[in-house]
Amino acid sequence: MPEVVQNRANAVGQAQWLDDLDDLVASLERDWEIIVGEPFGEGTEAFVAAVECSDGSAAVLKLLIPRSGGVEDQEAAVLRAVNGDGCPVLYRDDPARHALLLERLGPSMSSLGMAYEERLPALCDAARRIWRPAADCGLPTGVVKAQWLIDYIATTWEELGHPCSQRVVDHALDCAQRRRDAHDDERAVLVHGDVHQWNALAAHDGFKLVDPDGLLAEAEYDLGVILREDPEELLAAAYPFATARWMADRCGADATAVWEWGVVERVSTGLMCAKIDLQPVGRRMLDVAEHLAALPPFS
Repeated sequence: MPEVVQNRANAVGQAQWLDDLDDLVASLERDWEIIVGEPFGEGTEAFVAAVECSDGSAAVLKLLIPRSGGVEDQEAAVLRAVNGDGCPVLYRDDPARHALLLERLGPSMSSLGMAYEERLPALCDAARRIWRPAADCGLPTGVVKAQWLIDYIATTWEELGHPCSQRVVDHALDCAQRRRDAHDDERAVLVHGDVHQWNALAAHDGFKLVDPDGLLAEAEYDLGVILREDPEELLAAAYPFATARWMADRCGADATAVWEWGVVERVSTGLMCAKIDLQPVGRRMLDVAEHLAALPPFS
C-alpha cells in the first residue's frame, strides 16, 4: 500500500478500512474468481492492483477509500456513462465494497516522459473525449463542487496553520464563487474532474483517463485542473495567462473560466497535499499560487 494512500485513508477517518483490507481483497478474489497481484505504486486515493481473471485475461482491481457522502460511487457512474470511450471499461463493480474491476491499460503519460508541449494537447484531447450531456447520471453539479471547494479551502487553511497567505486564499475563494455563480445546467457536461498526466494511461486509441471524480459542470473545469499542474512551466512563462487562452482556443472554451478553475484547483490541491504530506508537490502549488495571486486580474 503506498504511504500516501494510507495517509489519505487516515485523514478521512478510515483506519479500519486499512486494517480490513486483506480480508476485503480475499473476499473479492473468491467472489469474482480473480487472482490479485502486486499493487501499483502511483495511487493516492485507492488500493489498485493487477489482476488475472479466471479466463486468463488481465484486469485491474480498484478498492476506493470509503468517504462520507458516497463520493466513491461517482467513479462507477462516470464509467458507465462513457462505456469505455475515454475511460477504462468497467467489467464489474460492487458498491457495498467500493470495488471496481477495470480494463487494464498501458503506462501512464507521466512514465512515458512526454515533453510539456506534447503533454498539454494530449491531456486536452483526452478530456474532450469524456465531455457529453449526462443530465440523468446522478452526479453532483459544478455548483456543488465549487461550494465544496470554498468550504475546503477555508477550513483546511485554518487547520494547517495558514501555510499560504491570506491573499492566496481570498483570490481562490473569489474565483470559486464566480465559477459557482456562473454555472448553467443547460451548458453543463460530464467532466472527468481530475485530468493530469498520472491519470492518463496509454490505450490503443490514444490515452484514456482513470480515476474520474465525475461532475456535471462547465467543460472549463477539466481544463482548469490541467492548468493547475506543471508549476515550473507556468512560473517560467512570460505571460502565464497565455496557456489558459491556448487551451480555451483548442477546446472551444472560455479562457477566463479555465483560468479561474485553475486558481481554485491549485490552491485546494496544494492544501490537500500539505495535509497528507505529499511533498514537495503541495509546496510548489502553493508557491505558484502566491506568485499568481499578485498578478493583475485575468485579461
